[in-house]
Amino acid sequence: MIRGSCLCGSVRWEIDGPVSHMSHCHCSICRKAHGAPFATYLSAKADDYRLVAGTEMIRQHESSPGFSRSFCGTCGSVVPMIMGGNRAVIPAGCLDDDPGIRPEGHIFTASKAPWHAITDSLPQHDAYPADSGLGEVEQPARGGTPGHLHGSCLCGGVAFEVTEPFKIAYNCHCNRCRKGRAAAHTANGFVSSDGVHFLKGEDLLVRYKVPEAKFFTIAFCRVCGSGLPNRSVDRGIANIPLGALDDDPGQGANAHIFTGSMAPWHEITGDLPQFDEMPPS
Repeated sequence: MIRGSCLCGSVRWEIDGPVSHMSHCHCSICRKAHGAPFATYLSAKADDYRLVAGTEMIRQHESSPGFSRSFCGTCGSVVPMIMGGNRAVIPAGCLDDDPGIRPEGHIFTASKAPWHAITDSLPQHDAYPADSGLGEVEQPARGGTPGHLHGSCLCGGVAFEVTEPFKIAYNCHCNRCRKGRAAAHTANGFVSSDGVHFLKGEDLLVRYKVPEAKFFTIAFCRVCGSGLPNRSVDRGIANIPLGALDDDPGQGANAHIFTGSMAPWHEITGDLPQFDEMPPS
């Protein structure tokens, strides 16, 4: 049995059967929905999947015609979806157990974030594999002040701009970030709390703080569930999920952190520094 749950634990599920088709998706919709460099999904027969708790907490957003994405309304974690009536599509970042399989490749690499480098040797597909018959849906262009970085949620209800260069950016592999973004890891850029401004839709933001955490808080759009910046005025910092950006920041992460907690199904490649926990300040 393979179990999974959202960050707050309200939505929980089990898979009692084989899983397959594990891949990293770099499409613009997945980046927005997860607020991450890419999303990793696997699938199972719908009959082998069961929702244990949290039906009433699940919200949906039609991210493309005829296809709705599901997320927890409390913490924003992307949660499983049923496709075609017979397959459960599972975000790997929310798994509590090792699924026993590993990613087979990358899809939609033609749409990957310019600040993210693919450094492993897995097969890469510009879109879906040719025999799937599926394609990506174009996202609308977003505008803003010239010279600033701009970002938005998937539904377009929230838009923001970043007016300072990042002090640092990290790929974080901690369990909370994996659950919160339902992905292998986050990629967050950090600025001062005055360095990010919401241009519209701040009233759509939901902020969820993990009760036992000193600071850990995640922000998302209540309409579409997209990961969004979180400002901590008391601490004087703001973290921006790079997956929410519409512009190229000209840099990706400076290092991997909390690799001691990384997902068992994910492999770190490339030459970025790695730290088991937080690096020295």
